[in-house]
Amino acid sequence: MSDLYKIIGVSRNASQDEVKKAYRDLAKKLHPDRNKDNKNVAEEFKRVSAAYAILGDKEQRARYDQGEIDDNGNDRPRGYGFGSNQHNARRYSSDSRYDPFDFEEASDVFSSFFRSAAGRNSRRGGTTRNQTNTERENPFQSSGRRKGLDINYKITIGFDESIVGGTRRISLNDGRSLDIKIPSGIKDGQVIRLAGQGGPGIGGAPKGDALVEVAVAPHPYYRRDGLDILLELPISLDEAILGGDIQVPTPKGRLTIRIPKNSSTGKRLRLKGKGVLRGEEVGNMYVTLKVMLPPDRDIGLEKLIKEWGVTGGIALRRKAGLN
Repeated sequence: MSDLYKIIGVSRNASQDEVKKAYRDLAKKLHPDRNKDNKNVAEEFKRVSAAYAILGDKEQRARYDQGEIDDNGNDRPRGYGFGSNQHNARRYSSDSRYDPFDFEEASDVFSSFFRSAAGRNSRRGGTTRNQTNTERENPFQSSGRRKGLDINYKITIGFDESIVGGTRRISLNDGRSLDIKIPSGIKDGQVIRLAGQGGPGIGGAPKGDALVEVAVAPHPYYRRDGLDILLELPISLDEAILGGDIQVPTPKGRLTIRIPKNSSTGKRLRLKGKGVLRGEEVGNMYVTLKVMLPPDRDIGLEKLIKEWGVTGGIALRRKAGLN
C-alpha cells in the first residue's frame, strides 16, 4: 500500500500550502508535454494527481490521516485507523500493493464510497434535519469539492500568429488531441481556458478545466506596445536623401510606404490601422527609420561627400546649437 505523502514528497505535518506547492512542482516536472511517449512518467503523473485529490482536500486528508479511507479513497473497516498506534496501523499485508487507476475510474470509485457512506448514515439516522435532497443524493458536492482539478499546459506561438490568430493542436494528459483557437491579438502570458477539459470530478462533480498559457516568441524585427506594432527600418543614404517608395514587412503581409526626402535616423512614420486588432479596437504600426551606410567602403560615395564639403556637418551642428 502506498503512502500518499511519499508520492507527493512531503511530510505528514506539512501545511496545505506546502502540499499544494509540492504537487505543482511535480506536475510541471511530470507533465506529458515534457515527457512525450514516456508511459512510466504518464503513470507517475496519474499517481501524483490521484494523491493530491485526497491530500489537497482538507477534509479528505483528515480522514486519510485518521485511517478512515485508504490511498484510493475507499472506506476502511472499523478499527483500521492510524490513531495513537500509527506504526502498527501501517503494517499492511505483504501482498498489499498500490494498484494505479485512471482518473476516469476515480469518479466511479469515489461515487461508490460516498453512496455507501450515505447509506450508513441513513441507517443510523445520521442525516441532519436541514440536509437537502441534493446533499443526500450527492454527498460529494456538500463536502465542498466542486469540480475536478484544473490542468495547466503551455504552448509557444510566433509573433505573427499572435497578431493574426490561428489554430493550434495540443495533446492533453489523457492522450487526446484537441484543436484550440488562438484569438487575434493574444498577448504573451495570456491563458486560454478550455472548460471541462481538465481532471474528472469525483462523486458526480463536474470536470475541471484545461488552462493553456500562451508564450509569444520574440521577433527579430517587430516589437509590440499595447495595440501598436513597432518596426525599426534600415534605409540607405540615398533613400534618406532622395526619398521614394519602398516595401516594408508587416505581420499581415508587405506594404509599400513612401519615405520623405531628407529623412534622418529616428524619423517615425505611422501606418494607421495596421497594428493589432482586438475586438473593436485596432492599433497602428510605427516605422522608425534608421539610416545605414554600405557595409563595404564606397570610393564614389566618399568622393561625393568630399565635394559636398565639411560645411554640411558644421551647418547641422550650428542649427542644433552645438556650434
